[in-house]
Amino acid sequence: MKSISKVLMVIAVLLSAISSFAQIKNVKTETVKIYGNCEMCKKTIENAGTVKNVATVEWNKDTKMATLTYDDKKTSQNEILERIARAGYDSKEFLAPDDVYAKLPECCKYKRELHPGITIKQASKGMDMNMDHSQKTPAGEEHSNHSGMNMENAPSTKNADQLQPLFNSYFDLKDALVKTDAGTAAAKAKELLSAIKAVEMGKLEKEQHNTWMKVMKDLETGTQAVSQTKDIEKQRKSFAMLSEKMYLLAKVFKLSGTVYYQHCPMYNNGSNWLSKSKEISNPFYGNKMLTCGSTTETLSVK
Repeated sequence: MKSISKVLMVIAVLLSAISSFAQIKNVKTETVKIYGNCEMCKKTIENAGTVKNVATVEWNKDTKMATLTYDDKKTSQNEILERIARAGYDSKEFLAPDDVYAKLPECCKYKRELHPGITIKQASKGMDMNMDHSQKTPAGEEHSNHSGMNMENAPSTKNADQLQPLFNSYFDLKDALVKTDAGTAAAKAKELLSAIKAVEMGKLEKEQHNTWMKVMKDLETGTQAVSQTKDIEKQRKSFAMLSEKMYLLAKVFKLSGTVYYQHCPMYNNGSNWLSKSKEISNPFYGNKMLTCGSTTETLSVK
């Protein structure tokens, strides 16, 4: 009876998987390596990468290979691997943030084979291409590329360039809220959302990548919330959360021009925003209390 029960369980799982695949349109299937150890890793990896009717992930703990099946009109391999990295698991495309990896259960802490000094973009092309005779450099040792420049010392200003459109759209959104213009705010939020999705994580250095991984989901959620309503108060509430995440990005990217971190003590028991102008123009109250607030920090420029 037990064997029959096991067979029925396997059949049920297979039928469920087939049903899930049937719901996915424009199907594309790819196989990638994702680092992990155990059944707990399998559950986390598969749950992180799977989105109902959009993508499914099947991971093998013995081979470390994952089969990604997804609707290529709605998502991509990169988006799936980003979600899995946010859950703590490395692939050659995306490294999990160190603090997320550190919080994994001990049985799930796999050997991190990707060198910490290598950028994600280089890792996606294959570590072997950057190492002599395909010899992987042990973690902790210094590694240089063929030009002799250590990857950890690569200039960060180039990475800031791709974030500039994102910040420009954010400032446009802020200006619309200052003017209490909900229609323009929604339109600018859509532009900001496009800028967020256009960021190529493979070009980010380790600290920048880790910060981006922490804030990306909240950035998308907050921006979408602003874009989907014409209620100015709801927009301002989402903008407050959005601004905190933008501040974290501004701390690790050297942007073009001076950026001011400003504070309103009145809105929601204290809220902040970023501005290109030192003069206070409060986005939470507009003309009602336009000059309410102060500059609390001036961020570095390139």
